[in-house]
Amino acid sequence: MKAFIHGEINEYIQWHDTDGNIINASDGGIIYADGKYHWYGQALRPLSDKEGGQKTTRGVVMYESENLLDWKYEGVILATSDDPESELFAPMRFERPKIIYNEKTKQYVLWCHYVKHPGNHGNRDGEAEAGVAVCDRVCGEYKWIGTSRPIDNKGFVRDSTLYKDADGSAYFIYDRHVLEGEGKTQFTKGDRCLHVVKLSDDYLSFTDTYKRIDAAFWREAPAIVYKDGYYYIVTSGLTGWQTNQAEAFRTKHLLDEWESIGDPCIDDETHTTFNTQSTFSFKVEGTDTHIMMFERHNTNNFAECSYIWLPVEFNEDNTISLRYRKEWSF
Repeated sequence: MKAFIHGEINEYIQWHDTDGNIINASDGGIIYADGKYHWYGQALRPLSDKEGGQKTTRGVVMYESENLLDWKYEGVILATSDDPESELFAPMRFERPKIIYNEKTKQYVLWCHYVKHPGNHGNRDGEAEAGVAVCDRVCGEYKWIGTSRPIDNKGFVRDSTLYKDADGSAYFIYDRHVLEGEGKTQFTKGDRCLHVVKLSDDYLSFTDTYKRIDAAFWREAPAIVYKDGYYYIVTSGLTGWQTNQAEAFRTKHLLDEWESIGDPCIDDETHTTFNTQSTFSFKVEGTDTHIMMFERHNTNNFAECSYIWLPVEFNEDNTISLRYRKEWSF
């Protein structure tokens, strides 16, 4: 049975829900709960890059499936607001939302890169934050808790992801940069790289425990996967909406040193990560298959981005590989 159809690497293949509508769940992730897969992401507007289609006027939405093929739209789980005084006043961004479950508190916790109204990236307060929300049901109405910055207030938050380890510890992994120079308006590559920050036991705040991944400078869009004693992160370079060459990193311990293992994409002749950008990784229940999610951003209409899901190949030398497939099943 066909599982995923992607087409050529320059195509935007539409994915539809069970009602026939285009799935609009940008840069989100998958969480397995209550016997189903739940796919969530930010609902983007059907506008071009110049018109701000990469923002949301709806919020974070969720779909559910029992087989990863047929997705039923479940609705908005974290809504924007029409109140100008609200932190969630639209248009704004819940960029790269990720959800994990805390067994101790019995809560689902969502973290994202938050950008306040009107949703433009910047370095002022409210334009480069980490935002958090919680819910006691995976597909319920999430309560907005607020925003903060890991490590210190000088470090601006950009692309981020979450990772829950086998021992229940959770980590916020993000692209952090600090401005330098006169007027604090400049930054260099060495001052912008990925960081791993351990979350508190309830997953609602940051601890003082963190690791700067020096090897991953000038990288964003982290997607993490674990296998046989190694953690791997697949990343993108910083070129805005233009695709670029992927680079992966590995470590045996999240808070130890990381090393580059190069571009994991096999036969990617254009060096563009198959014309996509990394988003998230998850394991298929009951199998040993790990799927890496990518997104092909359609800047002519952000509501019609393509979703590219590829199986992760784990090699004997403790590296990973990704091969583009027009269609594949598992």
